[in-house]
Amino acid sequence: MHFHVLTLFPEMVESALGESILGRAAQKGLVEISAVDIRSYTKNRHNRVDDYTYGGGAGMLMQAQPVYDCCADVQAQVLSRQGRPAKVLYMSPLGRTFDQQMAQELAAEEELILLCGHYEGIDARALEEIGVQEVSIGDFVLTGGELPAMMIIDAVSRMIPGVLGNTESADTDSFMNGLLEYPQYSRPAVWHGKEVPSVLLSGDHARVEEWRFEQSLSITKERRPDLYEKYVRDNPEIMAARQKRIDRQKRLEERRRKREQKRLQADTVPESRIEKQKS
Repeated sequence: MHFHVLTLFPEMVESALGESILGRAAQKGLVEISAVDIRSYTKNRHNRVDDYTYGGGAGMLMQAQPVYDCCADVQAQVLSRQGRPAKVLYMSPLGRTFDQQMAQELAAEEELILLCGHYEGIDARALEEIGVQEVSIGDFVLTGGELPAMMIIDAVSRMIPGVLGNTESADTDSFMNGLLEYPQYSRPAVWHGKEVPSVLLSGDHARVEEWRFEQSLSITKERRPDLYEKYVRDNPEIMAARQKRIDRQKRLEERRRKREQKRLQADTVPESRIEKQKS
């Protein structure tokens, strides 16, 4: 997959995305990340890309011409390769909030263009002419779109086969099945007096999966009740099967308790029998 990041700070993008998992994925040819300098498309003799806003107000605005020309050039390259334009995502608090579902949707694309604004943003005419899809990473304000763009690239890249060393890693991440992820543990089994849950050491894969599911449910219910309620609503069959499993476990536990009571009663010698034995 090819990501094109249109930015005023290409070095910032290249240095951050050239490390760790994404860096290795790029070396393998699984992803390609191009940071395109918008400033190189300006026709201003002073190499400026911003100006004051009409109507007054604080801050500067990125001008339409360099942004549009930069995007048009990249789109022309994309068209020559895949025969259709790429989606252009504009990092903006006005857009759809980015989530795991959107990451999965975008992972199906061959090429993506991520447009990073700065200062007070970009001239609205350029955004309209380009036909951007505005995307937000949350209800807060940053100095530019580079960090949001890099977050999106990271999240989308994880969905691409081969990027993660373990193909199951992405499947168990938070939000992948609509729930938050269960707690995880590594060696040693005891650390600072805290023990790893015994079920994880049992070797019983069915019990482990059941424990993990219950942990995910519990954590999601506590920390993100909105996600929990949605999961319950969207997965009635899974929740019904879970309730049957819980009811079965209760019945088994009750039988075990009764058997234990009978055993204790059988092991207890009545006082009357003790007196007869003494006489």
